[in-house]
Amino acid sequence: MTRAMGAAMRRIHVGNALSAFGLGFTVPYLYVYVAQVRGLGAMTAGLVLAVFAVAALVVLPFAGRAIVRRGPLPVLLAALVTAAVGALSLGLAGRATTVLLAAAALGAGQAVMQPALATMIVDCSTTDTRSRAFAMQFFLQNLGLGVGGLIGGHLVDTTRVDSFTLLFAIEAAMFLLLVGVMATVRMPRSPRIDQAPAGSAKGSWKQLLGNRAMVQLCVLGFVLFFACYGQFESGLSAYGVEAAGISTSALGTALAANTLMIVVAQFAVLKFVERRRRSRVIAAVGLIWAVAWVAAGYAGLGHGSREMATAAFVSTYALFGLGEAMLSPTVAPLVADLAPSGLAGQYNSVFALVKQLALAVGPAVGGPLGASLHAPYIVTFLLFSLAISVLAVRLGRQLTAVQDQPWLGRSRVVARGGAAEPVGAEA
Repeated sequence: MTRAMGAAMRRIHVGNALSAFGLGFTVPYLYVYVAQVRGLGAMTAGLVLAVFAVAALVVLPFAGRAIVRRGPLPVLLAALVTAAVGALSLGLAGRATTVLLAAAALGAGQAVMQPALATMIVDCSTTDTRSRAFAMQFFLQNLGLGVGGLIGGHLVDTTRVDSFTLLFAIEAAMFLLLVGVMATVRMPRSPRIDQAPAGSAKGSWKQLLGNRAMVQLCVLGFVLFFACYGQFESGLSAYGVEAAGISTSALGTALAANTLMIVVAQFAVLKFVERRRRSRVIAAVGLIWAVAWVAAGYAGLGHGSREMATAAFVSTYALFGLGEAMLSPTVAPLVADLAPSGLAGQYNSVFALVKQLALAVGPAVGGPLGASLHAPYIVTFLLFSLAISVLAVRLGRQLTAVQDQPWLGRSRVVARGGAAEPVGAEA
């Protein structure tokens, strides 16, 4: 990595931390703000949360093309300004229509940030440093969300609208501060679609769908996000309260255990996964999450003491955190390595779109199931976790040796004394 790439990467990591900090300020309190503080009711609050998902699904297909043609930095700056306008408008809005429009702007801006920042990490890293860069991104995102949520919780007062207005204003300021930070980034030159060979410029969507490894990774990604992230604040929390009798304070402890596991284990796990086959690491995550669902089953169905049920439920969230720490340096770099030269933005946006679909479907399925059908809920997601392992092993058969074991490419370069091939060359 050159000095310029290192300087750009440091600013990108600052950007990840600031954006997560800003989102952590407001996202946990959106429902309370809309339904109770603004007095717009539970239905409007539910629509606001749905608008976030819909806005992401609408803009992400266009975001990938924009990143490919314009580069990730201009797209990121536009997303940050959009999100800042949405956040400030949400803090000032008093009517349902304006709240929904503001939520759409915030949701669209937030969704586009993810693939833009991921593509910037790809452009500013090498195969040697990419896994560590994505691990650092995930670490800072979780740290930012946790710290932002903690500080935001001490600032809000449900009896005062102005406390929430302040909260959203701080979030908007974080995004605008990030505009200033990212505007100073000097990105290395990377291929754009008009600079890439003609074959890669034509029908990039068709080309992506023809990449069997990428299609399988998207299917695997949907199951990953559906079975884990899509259950955190919906089905699993409903199951914990209804089946296991978990208190709200214990639920908060479980969420904190998840974040703490990620923060503590991330770089220790990184050393473990860097020399393992990526497909096998993902398969191991499926097995770890299967154990997590067994622990959740014991919490709600094991008829043990309240203390044992709480300990098992907190362990569930901690085990999910361990799996997330293993995925962060594995899945995102694999998406980058599957992308042909110049199309990393397109591939990152498609994978982000798959994530949003899973996060939209997950709560809709898991919420009612976890609240009322306790045993079927546990069995269903235990099977989904085992399916992750099966899909990961099948994906490994579609990957080249270097895509599945990237250190092989580095050792071959050293042995030859030559330069590394560009990312995506084999894809």
